[in-house]
Amino acid sequence: MNPIPYGKQHITPEDIQAVVETLQSEFLTQGPKIKEFEEAFAKYIGVRYAVAVANGTAALHLCTLALSVKPGQKVITTPITFAASANCVRYCGGEVVFADINPETYLIDINKVRKLLEDAPKGTYQGLIPVDFAGRAVNLEEFRQVADEYGLWIIEDACHAPGGYFIDSKGQQQNCGNGNFADLAIFSFHPVKHIACGEGGMITTNDEKLYRKLLTLRTHGITRETSSFTNTLDFAIGNAKEATHQQPATSYPMWYMEMQELGFNYRLTDFQAALGLSQLKRADAGIERRRAIAKKYQDAFSNKSFVKGQSGNIEGHAYHLYVIQVENRLGLYQHLRSKNIFAQIHYIPVHLMPYYRSLGNKEGSQSHAEKYYQHCLSLPMYPSLSESDLNYVIKTIADYFE
Repeated sequence: MNPIPYGKQHITPEDIQAVVETLQSEFLTQGPKIKEFEEAFAKYIGVRYAVAVANGTAALHLCTLALSVKPGQKVITTPITFAASANCVRYCGGEVVFADINPETYLIDINKVRKLLEDAPKGTYQGLIPVDFAGRAVNLEEFRQVADEYGLWIIEDACHAPGGYFIDSKGQQQNCGNGNFADLAIFSFHPVKHIACGEGGMITTNDEKLYRKLLTLRTHGITRETSSFTNTLDFAIGNAKEATHQQPATSYPMWYMEMQELGFNYRLTDFQAALGLSQLKRADAGIERRRAIAKKYQDAFSNKSFVKGQSGNIEGHAYHLYVIQVENRLGLYQHLRSKNIFAQIHYIPVHLMPYYRSLGNKEGSQSHAEKYYQHCLSLPMYPSLSESDLNYVIKTIADYFE
């Protein structure tokens, strides 16, 4: 039996051809494939703007920079997520405050968020980073109402949920990352994600001002647009009398650029974008297969006493992960590994990581997240998972307990 991982990429001959064609083109980076990928992804999500970046962590960092997170400012997020959802705030010197999860959904609990906000003077918190954990969409309409009440911005961490959605109060489908409720949203193109670029990420927004700021920040803070430092352009052209900022950009010398703020090299390459474009064509089929796998897990474990909770069959769930909760999680984990099934744990609560403990977070502070962690196990979930392997996983789990 070949190893069965919890997730993996699926690379087709069409993917390979797309990358090869780009490698043989004139551009390996900063070329036309980037814009093509951004526009295609924006159309898929249903959002005005998309900015391709080096990875999901870079996307998060750029979002906190674009929203001007300052040292000491407080931002709320969930403890059940990858550490980058919190780290991006720390990169800017901000403080991370964790709100516990809803034990039924595994998502950040809006009631816990509201309690934090109510118990602090207005202005204490600057923003929220809800996470579409495992692919289940956060109801951002509810979070937007809270954010507006307290003057907060929202970054939606949708790394697990391209193609996911929730139904709003008007019965409308709201796609993850569509910008209707969050100021910014981010996605990851890591190999185990829905769309694989090797590494890669995307930021989506409907805010043109934020969009243009992100474009500059991802490329060292450098742009060809001119700033208020008028003598810079005059010096570059070499004719102070004739050069003015009223000139159109086409009259600037081709070499001209300005570093207007401190940015980063967070660019995606063209051949990664080509791979992403090719994978995007299969995104709908991939989601359909993931949901079929989830339905089979749901049916297999719905009446089993050894399963204390599971992701279930949820409308709009993108199923990056399928999580079950069981007693003797360690025993099952080791048994599965002995049978060549490599399940995984998502996640050790971020507030219990040594770094965040050193900042004052303590065990017992997020009781639902900590209880969830003690029992959670992510089962194999990827579109190329065969029916025989899926049945083998289900049978192996049942055999262990029964």
